[in-house]
Amino acid sequence: MSAGMGWHDLALLKPFLAERHLDLAREAETFARERLAGRPEALTDEAARVEARELLGELGRAGLCRWAIPEAWGGVAGAPDALALCLIREALAAASPLADSVFALQGLGSMPLTLSGNDAARARWLGRVAAGEAMAAFAMTEPEAGSDVASMTTLAHADGDGYVLEGGKHLITNAGVADYYVVFAQTAPGAGAKGIGAFLVEAGDPGLTFVRAQVLSSPHPLGELAFRGCRVGAEAVLGGPGEGFKLGLATLDRLRPTVAAAACGMAARALEEALAHARGRRQFGRPLAEHQLVQARLAEMATELAAARLLTYRAAWEIASGAPRATYEAAMAKSYAAEAAQRVVDGAVQILGGRGVLVDHPVDRLYRSIRALRIYEGTTEIQHLVIARELLKRSQGA
Repeated sequence: MSAGMGWHDLALLKPFLAERHLDLAREAETFARERLAGRPEALTDEAARVEARELLGELGRAGLCRWAIPEAWGGVAGAPDALALCLIREALAAASPLADSVFALQGLGSMPLTLSGNDAARARWLGRVAAGEAMAAFAMTEPEAGSDVASMTTLAHADGDGYVLEGGKHLITNAGVADYYVVFAQTAPGAGAKGIGAFLVEAGDPGLTFVRAQVLSSPHPLGELAFRGCRVGAEAVLGGPGEGFKLGLATLDRLRPTVAAAACGMAARALEEALAHARGRRQFGRPLAEHQLVQARLAEMATELAAARLLTYRAAWEIASGAPRATYEAAMAKSYAAEAAQRVVDGAVQILGGRGVLVDHPVDRLYRSIRALRIYEGTTEIQHLVIARELLKRSQGA
């Protein structure tokens, strides 16, 4: 891509951004290109766990994690700023999907502390998260509770002034390497969503066990957790009784546009690689870029990426502007950007041909990484239901 365009395309995004966002975008992209893009991919789960910790240190030293944390707790003025988080994730995802995952969980695992009003938890952890010294995790998903969060079976029994957790979680990013987990559990079985609490569980707490790794085709730390008589004190409760579901949804609502931004970053890198290959590769006596079918594919890729970015930063702008909820905008951004990025990355593979499926090529890494974005933090199908529900409410004047 041209020097004026970069991975962010600031000319397109400028209406949504303040001057500090433009500076941050350039800073994040420079960091990603210089410090991350050339790092070899961790090809095994064990290597990814080591690399994730190293990347966390890099992100902390670069000051990027501070954008997820309020200034009072070691972060940046105005943070967590949805627009800033999107700009950072777009740059990181373009260079290193694993680095993007590490950064994403710093936000996902810290936002419940920020929103909960629990000053003890904030004081203990947020400064370390901002510095890249503590790794966070968000433990909600269970084997029978994915999209249907309210059906979770992990229990939290009241015990004196604290709780005892019993149950398990799976598909938890940073499982086994995180320093703390925000864990969601039923405090009032049978009450559904209204009976879910949120708890801060530290990695060394007795009764918490890392059961096993769950290995992705593009490895990043993922796995199962078990809670057996895991006692936490009153200071570990995030929000009031039964407010865990509300806290979890508020966290996901605020951060969902950043998933869309990560998708845009992966698509931008794929388009960059496809353009470079099309200009340099000659077939039938001329560069691929001069073949009309290749031009048509590139045009489709660029258009889808631009549309995804506009939806993404519209949603982030709503949140950054103080909208109480941006459920509709966030769901639209996440669903469209993830699906569009899948098509863009696939188009890049097609243009690169055999080179695009070599395991050491950036486009192959993107191809293995992009698929998960259509699932986590709410599948595309669930986002469509959310969009339709909100649309029907608006049409009825609700």
